Amino acid sequence: MAAIMELRAAEDIRYDRVRAVQWEDDRLRLIDQRRLPGHMEHVTLAHLSECIDAIRDMAVRGAPAIGITAAYAVVLAARDRYRADPRGWRVALRPDLDALAAARPTAVNLRWAVERMRRVIGSAGDGDPAGLLLEEARRIHAEDIAANHRMGAFGTALIRPGSSVLTHCNTGALATGGYGTALGVVRAGVAAGRIAGVFADETRPWLQGARLTAWELVQEGIPVTLIAEGAAAQLMKEGRVHWVLVGADRIAANGDTANKIGTYGLAVSARYHGVKFMVVAPTSSIDMGIAQGGDIPIEIRDPAEVLCCGGTRTAAEGAGAWNPAFDVTPADLVDAIVTEVGVVEAPSAAKMAVLGRQRTGVAGAADD
Repeated sequence: MAAIMELRAAEDIRYDRVRAVQWEDDRLRLIDQRRLPGHMEHVTLAHLSECIDAIRDMAVRGAPAIGITAAYAVVLAARDRYRADPRGWRVALRPDLDALAAARPTAVNLRWAVERMRRVIGSAGDGDPAGLLLEEARRIHAEDIAANHRMGAFGTALIRPGSSVLTHCNTGALATGGYGTALGVVRAGVAAGRIAGVFADETRPWLQGARLTAWELVQEGIPVTLIAEGAAAQLMKEGRVHWVLVGADRIAANGDTANKIGTYGLAVSARYHGVKFMVVAPTSSIDMGIAQGGDIPIEIRDPAEVLCCGGTRTAAEGAGAWNPAFDVTPADLVDAIVTEVGVVEAPSAAKMAVLGRQRTGVAGAADD
């Protein structure tokens, strides 16, 4: 525990300047992640429909950031419904919450946040609920940032000094309330002197690694080397990487993990080459109501995202495309799942059950 506290002291003072989700002037303000790295632009959202569009269209992405956005979206929706009908706002709000929860199917944090806000709505009095709901949304946001700092310390403690790591997709401040999950481990590890090199793969088809992770690390002054996804196995073969660090959009009760498409292939390659594989995610990403990874719904997105790049078609005319947004990595390929309440090494259903009991806020608990 002393070592963890020392690591937290080291990382708390550095590499924490990026915030993708902010509540300002009674509106939700997001960094538009579709525009990075070329343009730093924000979108300001005042109504629920705008928040749903932002989630579906990837202006905001990353499971924790989507959940936080959803919490603030409930504030906006309840405010509008109360102003329109102070007596019937709860009934009118129900389909709004259902539509919000269905905006993207794989990331469980979205449903978790909506259900947590529903409980606050159930306990609200007869007056304007916006203040009470905003307090809860801010609490969810603050808890996420604090959890990310704890995960950064827990994950860093597993890494030997001088190690190099490979990241997939974007798991940083842009994907969370701040600091990041797997990229939080990078931040903490660099600050503590344990991580000496960071590789980021491009992450097709949205290029979150090239556009977002590289941008985020450059902003923090952390050197990063970008690679094509197809280069990862060769990187491992040459012994140039010691850990693969990824996030999670949903973790099943047995430790199977759904994450950005391409994660499964990295896990297979890592195991073959003796490279450690770490999943870093808050307990809100754990769905104890899903027994195993095969039961996790996988979002299939527009084929145009694969056929095009940056809005320009790169594939031959007449070709089709299959575009799953996520894949599932079996638990037996994962060396460690790092959460804000602790680490599960060699995850199994029994170990995940113990972890689930450590925090009553685990996603799925409300369904029991």
